[in-house]
Amino acid sequence: MIQLPSGVEISSLIEDLRIFSWEAADVLLYYSKILKDPKHKTNILKNDNTEDPVTIADLKVNNLIIKRINEKYRDINWEILSEENVKIESENYYPSADWLWVLDPLDGTKDFIQGTSDYAMHLALNYKNKPFIGIVLIPEKDELWISNNENIWGEKRDGSLIKLNRPNNKNLKEMVLVTSKNHRNATLKNLIQKIGFKEVIVMGSIGCKITSIVRGECDIYICLSIPGKSSPKDWDFAAPTAILKLAGGAITNLDNQELTFGKSNFEQGGIIVASNNYLMHQNICLEIKEIIKKYDLYPFFSN
Repeated sequence: MIQLPSGVEISSLIEDLRIFSWEAADVLLYYSKILKDPKHKTNILKNDNTEDPVTIADLKVNNLIIKRINEKYRDINWEILSEENVKIESENYYPSADWLWVLDPLDGTKDFIQGTSDYAMHLALNYKNKPFIGIVLIPEKDELWISNNENIWGEKRDGSLIKLNRPNNKNLKEMVLVTSKNHRNATLKNLIQKIGFKEVIVMGSIGCKITSIVRGECDIYICLSIPGKSSPKDWDFAAPTAILKLAGGAITNLDNQELTFGKSNFEQGGIIVASNNYLMHQNICLEIKEIIKKYDLYPFFSN
């Protein structure tokens, strides 16, 4: 049985994370409201990279969460991996501790800027590169999803619980797919068309997509990265993986292998499949693989 670092008790830690998360929600909602006035948009943006934008909200939440963890647990032997800090420290950041916080202060920054509600904060605590605790905060929905390595639940700010969906046994054509709004590519679009899902829902943040599966609104999510192009990173998938896994689902590569965290570039490339039923997940991956082979949809697919 995995034990948290000495001096850390799970229920107290979860309560602290709950407090930190709702503080972050207030920051994100504040800047989201400002962004509704187009003339303030340029004041919120901190760079001019349209493919990988950074806002004041990203940085404020990043600083808030790191400060809160360091203040409350200053003597604990763990490290923090943050999307924003990696951008600053670039290739010089190599976490070495067994216990590692993995933070994405604003997953779905493009959606945030565009004024949609599909953005989230991700915070995971990984042990030896495997998600142990997962937090997904969706401010616009007043939702906080928590996985404590034994249970998973969603709650509102007032503490009321959100109903979870039971895993189902649908086949691919009966499933509702949730797919990216701002990160689609022609190869993925072609694959989706060949599979012929019952319905396709477009959504932003990966955390929002995964919780839509947990709620039962969607059944499956496919992430397909083209080699040489940008790929999602550890901070995109660590917390959602912890949430979906305990909800009875699975997130793997197309060979039904669990995601590998802690690589030097932090990338989660290739084809990733998330579904709501771990018992059916291997068959789902096999079906998708056969469709890819049949139509030669993924030119870099070698298995």
